[in-house]
Amino acid sequence: MGNALRLLYSHCCKPTTAGDSQGKDGVSALSHDLFQFDITSQVPEGLSYHVVSSKKAQANWYRKLLDAWREAKPPPKTPEEASSLVIQTLKRHQKADVKGLLAYYGLPQQSSASATTSLPQGVKFELQTLPVDTKAVPDGDTITVYVSTTDPRESLNVPRDVQSAADQRSRARAAKNYTKADELHKKIIDSGYRVLNLQNQEILARKYRIRLRGIDAPESSMPYGKEAKEELVKLVQGKCLRVLVYDEDQYGRCVGDIYCDGKFVQEVMLKKGLAWHYSAYDQRVELATARAKRVGLWATSNPEKPWEWRKDKRQGR
Repeated sequence: MGNALRLLYSHCCKPTTAGDSQGKDGVSALSHDLFQFDITSQVPEGLSYHVVSSKKAQANWYRKLLDAWREAKPPPKTPEEASSLVIQTLKRHQKADVKGLLAYYGLPQQSSASATTSLPQGVKFELQTLPVDTKAVPDGDTITVYVSTTDPRESLNVPRDVQSAADQRSRARAAKNYTKADELHKKIIDSGYRVLNLQNQEILARKYRIRLRGIDAPESSMPYGKEAKEELVKLVQGKCLRVLVYDEDQYGRCVGDIYCDGKFVQEVMLKKGLAWHYSAYDQRVELATARAKRVGLWATSNPEKPWEWRKDKRQGR
């Protein structure tokens, strides 16, 4: 064992329950768990309730963190230093996992280097989603996403009856009372949440319906409607998304920009000729110029506008 980790553990660490740790205790708990991992190769039991990846993946994180902690001179002693080490060491891993790991130890969600990064003007809040299911994409400009309740923004806002129902459901399933578990899950779903099973781990998550900002894709029965949905599914299925939410529409959907694997999803949809740009409400240059190539909708001389198609349908034409 490296001297840095052993020294920090022996001087400032008492065995703690990581899930109950906050601030400096979180540093101690993380150091303690790394010390134990070096001996047993086992990750903390409770961690799986906070992250989405498997225990095999978690062990990979702890190996990386153990190496990084050993190499740190001096080793982290404050919550900010420990948070920065975790974020930098696991920067290529899913953001939901990194956030969950930090929340588990009660460490700050941003290192001092990233804390100064501000959101674009007009953004009300940011969502970091769990992997998107194919069935969550009904058309080319709408997605249903879920955000883990371990996310700092969500963790303090879970209704008490939802958390209680989730706990009761876990106990019912453990007792193999699946009828009661299903009834409790329906109550959770009716409240805008769902328990998702990801890599054999159950995650309580909040549901959000997202309307892609600045574009309008053809309806399913319109030309290119099917292709638009298929392209959006191709872009986001199984991926964790970054959603910047600007507003809420009349149907209760969050209106926002979606980023996936470094791609701006709306721009991709426009460039492939699978959506219209709402130029009257959105003047962004990258969207205005995305339809330059004559592909998809733009391969025809006078493609039908979806908002006009909907108006005609309402009027019975």
